[in-house]
Amino acid sequence: MSLTNTEIRNAKPGKKPVKLFDERGLYLEVSPAGGKWWRLKYRFGGKEKRLSLGVYPDVGLKDARDRRDASRKLLADGVDPSENRKATKSAQADRAFNSFEVVAREWFAKYGATWAANHGDRILRRFERDIFPWIGGRPISEVTAPELLAVVRRIEGRGALDTAHRALGNCGQIFRYAVATGRCERDPSGDLRGALSPVKGKHFAATTEPKQLAGILRAMDGYEGMLTVQCALRLAPLVFVRPGELRIAEWKDFDLDTAEWRYVVTKTNTPHVVPLSRQAVEILRELQPLTGSGRFVFPGARTNRRPMSDNAILAAMRRMGIGKEEMTGHGFRAVARTILDEVLTVRPDLIEHQLAHAVRDPNGRAYNRTAHLPERRKMMQQWADYLDKLKAGAEVIPIHQSA
Repeated sequence: MSLTNTEIRNAKPGKKPVKLFDERGLYLEVSPAGGKWWRLKYRFGGKEKRLSLGVYPDVGLKDARDRRDASRKLLADGVDPSENRKATKSAQADRAFNSFEVVAREWFAKYGATWAANHGDRILRRFERDIFPWIGGRPISEVTAPELLAVVRRIEGRGALDTAHRALGNCGQIFRYAVATGRCERDPSGDLRGALSPVKGKHFAATTEPKQLAGILRAMDGYEGMLTVQCALRLAPLVFVRPGELRIAEWKDFDLDTAEWRYVVTKTNTPHVVPLSRQAVEILRELQPLTGSGRFVFPGARTNRRPMSDNAILAAMRRMGIGKEEMTGHGFRAVARTILDEVLTVRPDLIEHQLAHAVRDPNGRAYNRTAHLPERRKMMQQWADYLDKLKAGAEVIPIHQSA
């Protein structure tokens, strides 16, 4: 005789578990504590087995019968319902473990430690804001090219075209990592080449007109703010490294006696040497009593445990009236590249070495960190002396006449 909802509601616990049978192996087990569990008794492979079908009242009588019927259909097909449940749970756990977000965060943890902190933060924020909400929970092996394209086109649609391209590139890195670790078979981002609008090339503002450059340099020398920012402003054109590398410079990498700054280029993870001119060493010796006992050459305004803000130099330039169309922190690299070549007639390969660009070298890339150091040392002093002459108002050769 089958159970009724009234019988189930009124079932009372006893000193031992009480079993109320329905039909076709389904029964309700009432524990001594009062809990009510749906069970299915069945035989498979000559053995009697039990399967839990849920807890009453979360699973009502009708739902319990539906679950019983589904399990008996598996039995009819020669499948053990208990083993089927284990396999299903395992597959669900595997899908969750191999979701796009899980694999992406694993990739970030593995490689992010080698990046500059602000670079890693930007990538992670990009994923959290623009990628994870849409495909983060999807098994990475099931994400398709059209699905990925829809995600990056949301970014493109708000006008952030460069960010869209970067996001697509980062996703490609995640997929390739997943292929390498056996979580998916291919990288669908490769199918999307040309699917986004192309990014128009942009150049960092940088003036190479001597008189205008001289005015900018004099204004920077006259900055009356914090000494750390003063020194960073004066040092930036002398060493023409990437602004992020100057900002996070550490005292342990400087040897002022030999006039060298040795560090690892964050963009390429390769060692690099910056020969320091006499003027650069003077600036660093002036700053050393203030910040030399800490880690960073240019610590932040609030704490010396972190480097200065990535906007500190640019903000100081703007306060001095140096417009964004005239110069940026990164622009000094372009200025040095142009003037060293066209005015001071320095060999281009020496300039490229000093810019930490990839240079064809018969000895291989690994030797770039020390290649042509005597010549580069002479070049850096020549460059610093040239800038001093500019600031002093000496007659200089305009770019367009130098050829």
